[in-house]
Amino acid sequence: MNEVHVRSLRLPLRVRAFTLPDAQGDYNVYLNDRLSDGQQRKSLAHELRHIERGDFRREESAATIEKEVREELDGK
Repeated sequence: MNEVHVRSLRLPLRVRAFTLPDAQGDYNVYLNDRLSDGQQRKSLAHELRHIERGDFRREESAATIEKEVREELDGK
């Protein structure tokens, strides 16, 4: 439970990465294989921050949550 599985997948260029929690409580992170290694690392850090923050259990809008995560990561 609460494991993170990272996979590389061919996605549309406008999608850098996304995460899906599964029924076992694990997180499946999908990275766009068209991105550079550096962009994949940034995208993974972004997705991991969502997991750390518990964003998948929050009721706020996705736009609000995305804005918060971007601001947190840009501040580092």
